[in-house]
Amino acid sequence: MGVLVHWKRIVDWLGEHAPVTGSELRDGEDPAAVQALSLETGLVPPDELRTWWSVCGGTENLAFAEVLPPFYTPIGPTDALRSWRLKRGFWPSEFDTEAGTPTTGFHPLWLPIAFDGCGDALAVDMRPGVLSGCVVEWDRECHEMVKPEWTSVTEMLDQVATALEQRSRLGHCEPLVTHDGRLDWRTG
Repeated sequence: MGVLVHWKRIVDWLGEHAPVTGSELRDGEDPAAVQALSLETGLVPPDELRTWWSVCGGTENLAFAEVLPPFYTPIGPTDALRSWRLKRGFWPSEFDTEAGTPTTGFHPLWLPIAFDGCGDALAVDMRPGVLSGCVVEWDRECHEMVKPEWTSVTEMLDQVATALEQRSRLGHCEPLVTHDGRLDWRTG
């Protein structure tokens, strides 16, 4: 099963159990947005990321829809480019590192895919190496990434969908639905 199947599982679950969160998500963006991102960053998103962006354009006006644990809202390629530009001021002094290895700073070979509203981000690590394409979490306050969270976008979406469907833990998070129909990931 691939990105489209797992994303549909998530969207279907949200529609049934957390409709307010689901209603914040917008359809994919025009492929021109991916081309603009690639042109400016010099990075070609992996096929699975382009596929996800074809059906998920993030949210309108960066509204919060914390679909990805513990508190991340997906973004499409236009907002990914904006985020990448903003994070240029946090680039590390050492660029010559392998995908998935810890780093201080936001690496220019990362493509942001989700935000938390406080400057933290989930990003696809495009550095060369065995783990190229893994999903990392960057902590703005600490200016670091410690380890990959998922080996790929596909794995991330599959694990999120499974945690939602089974109401099971994913890492240190557990999916809950608030009384007003929003998905909330309880940590602890």
